[in-house]
Amino acid sequence: MDNLFPRKSSFSVKERILAAAGLLVFGVGSSVVAFFNPSTEKFFPVCPLLTSTGFACSGCGLTRGFHALFHGDVMTAVSYNALIPIYVFMFGYFIIYLSSIVIRGKGLGLRIATPWTLGTFLIVALLFGLVRNIPLFPFTFLYP
Repeated sequence: MDNLFPRKSSFSVKERILAAAGLLVFGVGSSVVAFFNPSTEKFFPVCPLLTSTGFACSGCGLTRGFHALFHGDVMTAVSYNALIPIYVFMFGYFIIYLSSIVIRGKGLGLRIATPWTLGTFLIVALLFGLVRNIPLFPFTFLYP
């Protein structure tokens, strides 16, 4: 787990190309989510947990939330998934990290993706997934 974002003084040309490819894939995926409305388009994947059980996982609503966020509708984005600010921070860090590798050939000095932070996020996501399925007011606001 400690090698998730390795701390290296410099990255090879191959690693820089892979980081650029990762940025490209991330950019294309973000563009698709920004351009096409997940609520109306049928090619976006549907959560298998929600489809089979009716329970929303902690990631349910993220695609619709990011679509709303890309169009400047912050409140709608948060209403789809209340954890979206954390995901924005994580994705932002990931983009900056990969950009740093591509441009400078070095990673970031600040290590955010540590086992402790990732474990904490997993616990928060699990608790959020449980709480958003409680069928009582005010928890019903968390259901996508």
